[in-house]
Order: sequence, then C-alpha cells, then structure tokens
Amino acid sequence: MADFPESHVVRVGASERDAKRIADHLLERFFEGEGAVGAFEAPDGSWFAEAHFPELPEKALIAAAVAEILQHAKIEYETLAAKDWIAASLEGLKIVRAGRFAIHGSHDRARIRPNETGIEIEAALAFGTGHHGTTLGCLRALERLARTEKPKRILDVGTGTAVLGIAAARAFHAPVIGTEIDRASVLVAKENVRANRALPYVGLLHTGSLSAPMIAQYTPYDLIFANILLPVLRQLARPIAALAAPGATVILSGLLPSQALAALARYRAQGMQLVRSETIENWTTLTLRKL
Repeated sequence: MADFPESHVVRVGASERDAKRIADHLLERFFEGEGAVGAFEAPDGSWFAEAHFPELPEKALIAAAVAEILQHAKIEYETLAAKDWIAASLEGLKIVRAGRFAIHGSHDRARIRPNETGIEIEAALAFGTGHHGTTLGCLRALERLARTEKPKRILDVGTGTAVLGIAAARAFHAPVIGTEIDRASVLVAKENVRANRALPYVGLLHTGSLSAPMIAQYTPYDLIFANILLPVLRQLARPIAALAAPGATVILSGLLPSQALAALARYRAQGMQLVRSETIENWTTLTLRKL
C-alpha cells in the first residue's frame, strides 16, 4: 500500500513578492490556513508559488483565486502518482560489500550471498550504515586484517550503530567493547547488536572517556577502531596508544584527506607506524601498527 497518495500540484510563476502573496492567498482560500503551500526560489533565481492538493479543485476556481493577486499569470498543473516513499527510500540504501562483509537493511536480507557475513543495519539517527566513506574504509581495513590475524580483544571508539564492532565480533569471535558519547546512538547500537546475534561478544558503554573500568578490564587491545573527527582523534592519541598492545592494529577514520597527515603525526608520536592509507569518497582511513 502506498503511504503517500496521489496528489495534484499547482505552480504559479511570479516575482518573489507576488509568489508569496499567491501562496498565502491559496492557503487561505483552499486549505483553511493549513496545507502544503509555499513560495520558492528556483535555481535560476526566479520565484514561484506551489500548492499540493489531495483532490484538485476546479481549475477555473484556482485561476480566479490567482487572478485576484496577479492577472494573466501562467499556471502549471502536475499530478504526482501515489508512491510508497518508505520503500523508495530503502531502495536507495543498497547493500555495501567489503570483502566478506555485506551491510544491508532488512529489505535486502534475502539478497545476502551464502559466502557473505551479512550485517543488518537500518538507516537511523546513529552514524554508520556502511554507506559513508569512513565506515566503508574501516570495514575494508578490517577485512584485510582478518586475512592474516585474529585479534582477541577489540575496542570500538565512537561506535555509532555498532556496525564495526559487530563486524569484528563476527569475524574474530572475540570480545568487543564499543563506546559512544551519544545516548540515542547507544540505544540504536544495542538493538543492532541484538538483531545481529552479537550479544555474547559486544558490550556497549555510554561514555566519552577511555578510562572507564569496563574498558580497563580488557586491556591491552589487539585492535582499536576510532571512526571520529580529527579534533577528537588528536585528543585520544595518548589514551588509545596506552590501551593498545604491542603490535596492535589501530584503524582511524573520520578524516578528510587534508587532515590525514596531522592525525598520523600525532599517533606516530605515540609509537605507531602507518601500514596503509585509503581514501574513499573524500574520506581517509589510516591503518596503524603500534610498535
């Protein structure tokens, strides 16, 4: 069933002043003060009034109402077909594949291949559906790591939807601690962990600090993700280095290409070396190794 029924659009080109007056007049005449009516500026700088009607009044009535504000105005009519906008928006969230990992919404559950590790993440307020270059960069780095190593303790700083923590748990069957400063994101992350059957492995903390007792309990970490922005990455360089085991992998993202060197310098000062740098959709992911 369509969640947005057929509607009829009336569009009137005019000056900015007249477009606003026409919009107000149509609102009062046909919608009793409440409706989808407004005045808008087009990309070329021209203005128009636009109204959306569930049922189109007689065109003569619309023309008469417009003429009360502007004589001889050009009136355009358009019919928008009924559409399921929820389904349409989900169609835009395609499966994201990074090696063995396939990040998908529930609408694509049946399309996961037998040899793939499917992780179901719905679009939400929390950051990280796999469609952003930062998350995808981290997933690719994780896939490369999983070919040769098996970390036993994992920390995901700024977990968002918990997609990285879930992916690591599924790949290594190892305990993962995810931290997140945003309370709403923690709730989303907990639901994602449950839905992906990762509860035995992934623990989540609502905190902006890396000194929480639960974090200290699992030190040192063999793998640390930090998919956050440069200012926070710089602040956390020392505590992240302190939590990392010798030889640990640290995956940083949330960096513009122009910021990567600044982040790298800060972490090199903490005894880390660059293993790989990858830029996806103008976001850079750094894979580091603690010496």
